[in-house]
Amino acid sequence: MSLNTFGHLFRVTTWGESHGPALGATVDGCPPGVPLEASMIQHWLDLRKPGQNKYTTQRREADEVEILSGVYEGHTTGTPIQLMIRNTDQRSKDYGDIAEKFRPGHADITYWQKYGIRDPRGGGRSSARETAARVAAGGVAREAVRALVPGLQIKGYMVQMGPHQIDRDRFDWDQIDANPFWTPDAVAAADWAGYLDGLRKSGSSVGAVIEVVAKGAPAGLGAPIYAKLDTDIAAAMMSINAVKGVEIGEGMAAATLTGEANADEIFMGNDGKPRFSSNHAGGILGGISTGQDIVTRFAVKPTSSILTPRKTITKSGAETEIVTKGRHDPCVGIRAVPVGEAMMACVILDHLLLHRGQIGDTAGKIG
Repeated sequence: MSLNTFGHLFRVTTWGESHGPALGATVDGCPPGVPLEASMIQHWLDLRKPGQNKYTTQRREADEVEILSGVYEGHTTGTPIQLMIRNTDQRSKDYGDIAEKFRPGHADITYWQKYGIRDPRGGGRSSARETAARVAAGGVAREAVRALVPGLQIKGYMVQMGPHQIDRDRFDWDQIDANPFWTPDAVAAADWAGYLDGLRKSGSSVGAVIEVVAKGAPAGLGAPIYAKLDTDIAAAMMSINAVKGVEIGEGMAAATLTGEANADEIFMGNDGKPRFSSNHAGGILGGISTGQDIVTRFAVKPTSSILTPRKTITKSGAETEIVTKGRHDPCVGIRAVPVGEAMMACVILDHLLLHRGQIGDTAGKIG
């Protein structure tokens, strides 16, 4: 199977299956001399790993990353970095009953229609387990970004669970790491706990909306046509399992605004740099970063594995019903937060390298 690689100069190829012996990523294009140790990557994997609380799948994976190549004496060498994460808690027997059936909402039927073969154990290659490799690669990207642009920060958080949205007036950055839903609204976190617990106990699931912000990114990243920064961000987020929609800045709501309301007016700041009255554009104009916060949101559908019987068909075409047993997330959007951060880190680093390679120090100056 091809098409397992993303990125232009910073390129990531993920490999492995949900119930195979291991999965991982081959990271190519990372600059040499970047401080990197497994513990730096492990920090981000620990945020994503399953089984941390009752609101996520109870599959118990240590998700310990091993660096097999590309690092010497604690620094990257500029050669491919091979990352491996061993699977240790597979329960393939949980999927024995669905080997001949297609689970509604899953990639089972399309995978079979395309390839004529599929691994039913946890979805195989199409499983969200693959995102562990992305988070590992994102850990590498974060360290390279830190070396190139000190102070650039990437943060993700949940802004909606099912129909329940946060109150932006209660937005508190310090709350994001203080609750199991990665939400900046403490009141919403308390409300969501009871709501999701009810869904979990009933064997159902719900979707979510995740917002990811890159603060401190320089102006000038991206290009006007086929290498737009927002194009690559949108593609990166849409490639995450279960994502069905992506917005940049105001997103779909921009269609409700007038030209006057949508325009981010420009002024000169006291520091001699441009400043903007607002950020409806999400920090990107014409595919190029403005120097403001880069803001994207993505919608994650409800986990398709539920205990309510659903109608489906078998590989032979017979109509039947299916109940998906096993260990699943009642809201997969929770663990999608560190995945979204990782994908943002990979795209930002990729465009930093592209900008440096094409422009160098010849960028236009204001003032």
